[in-house]
Amino acid sequence: MTIDSTTTQSYKQLKEDFVSNLSGGSVSEIAQVCAVAPVVSLVWSVLQARQSFFKPYTPLGYAIDFLLNVGALLLSVTLYSSAPLLLNLLLLTVAAFVYLVPAHTQKKKPQLPPNAQSKKSSSEQPLGVLSTKPFLTNYRGNMLIVTCICILAVDFRLFSRRFAKVETWGTSLMDMGVGSFVFSAGIVASRPVLKERAEGKAVPLSTRLKTSLRHSLPLLVLGFIRLLSVKGLDYAEHVTEYGVHWNFFFTLGFLPPFVALFQSALKVLPSYAGLALLLGVVYQVLLETTSLKAYILTGPRNDLLSMNREGVFSFFGYLAIFLAGQDTGMLVLPRSLSRRISGSNNKTSGTVQRRSLLLNMTGWSLVWIALYFFATDYKYGFGLSVSRRMANLPYMLWVAASNAVLLLAFYLVDALLFPSFYSAQDVKTEKELYDMATSKVLRAYNRNGLAIFLLANLFTGLVNMTVPTLDVGRVATVGILVAYMGALTAVAVGLDEHNFTIKL
Repeated sequence: MTIDSTTTQSYKQLKEDFVSNLSGGSVSEIAQVCAVAPVVSLVWSVLQARQSFFKPYTPLGYAIDFLLNVGALLLSVTLYSSAPLLLNLLLLTVAAFVYLVPAHTQKKKPQLPPNAQSKKSSSEQPLGVLSTKPFLTNYRGNMLIVTCICILAVDFRLFSRRFAKVETWGTSLMDMGVGSFVFSAGIVASRPVLKERAEGKAVPLSTRLKTSLRHSLPLLVLGFIRLLSVKGLDYAEHVTEYGVHWNFFFTLGFLPPFVALFQSALKVLPSYAGLALLLGVVYQVLLETTSLKAYILTGPRNDLLSMNREGVFSFFGYLAIFLAGQDTGMLVLPRSLSRRISGSNNKTSGTVQRRSLLLNMTGWSLVWIALYFFATDYKYGFGLSVSRRMANLPYMLWVAASNAVLLLAFYLVDALLFPSFYSAQDVKTEKELYDMATSKVLRAYNRNGLAIFLLANLFTGLVNMTVPTLDVGRVATVGILVAYMGALTAVAVGLDEHNFTIKL
């Protein structure tokens, strides 16, 4: 079926109406859908830890990897969108069954003589300051996969309207997705800061700005390419999402230089979390005490700023989310110092590392949850409503709290089933344990996340220009989405197999 050129304008209006004036769903339902990701991680980890199912990595292993880490997430937002708890229970049942099956035993490698062991260990590269922990790869890989699924699925009727982005007030899965993308980018951005601190470097602001602009330029170019393509192809667009010309790539592109500028404030504030809260509170106060809120929601579009007011002003909320993510990265990326103490017991230091992470991550999860509660509760708090359109304080706190809890859930799976990772004493051993504890599919998405996200946007545009998505049935919709995600995953894994990283 093709789209008749005589009805192009009316069909475009139908598509714009399809994603407009939506009110979203409940926070609890969104949490149930998001919970599918760590539950899938549990199933995958039990298969690997108990049965060594993905070692060696066979075509069957790839198929199961894809079905779990992509297929289950696809089901959660389509066929099981009304029953996410049921899907979670089914997955937990599978995990329990696999766990109860007798564990696969492997032949132990012959032990080296003591003198050979000491020579071997002395030649291994020692651990550095930072660590790429398995649960971070699992978290970010799942977030990228769900994002890629949703940006195309939202154009089909099978995708529930309560999962699509809300018009002004409320919460939805896609609102959480865009915030999570920024939050995870903040986690990654904490790595160079930690390296600078470990090396005792004091990087001048001018150098920070130059570096940040190098990161920003490709994103801003992508933003202009998207703008020109959307306008040139007369593509359906939701103006109240970001504005007439603004898009998400512009938001991502302007984040690095602003973060570089805001880092100077750390001389006064104790942490990135404090900076994020200060920015969020100041922005919310301006929304409540000035005409800014009315301007964003109802102002006329008669100049460049007013045409893009949603994108321009919501940027400050996304900046706060990015800083909150950066604070989380400062917490979860460093290694425990006890692991680098000469002569320390591996098992003891690993236990200390896991316990420290658990306490810190639990503590910050509770802090973000409490702050969100006080911001939104009508009886005991301020009674504010979440608005992704403005990226206000409640939205920032909701994103931070949800991502902190998700990270904690992924970490618990990690610590329970692959505790030996936290006792590794050299780079080679840690790399082997990391590969053992992470899905190849998730590693591939994590490695080239932004490039795959860009490719997903291109595929989404191609599908929308060739398929009348509003007229497609349930079975055909699932088929298209499976083919789309299959192609994306094949590209991601292919790039990873050839050791190819696309830096944008």
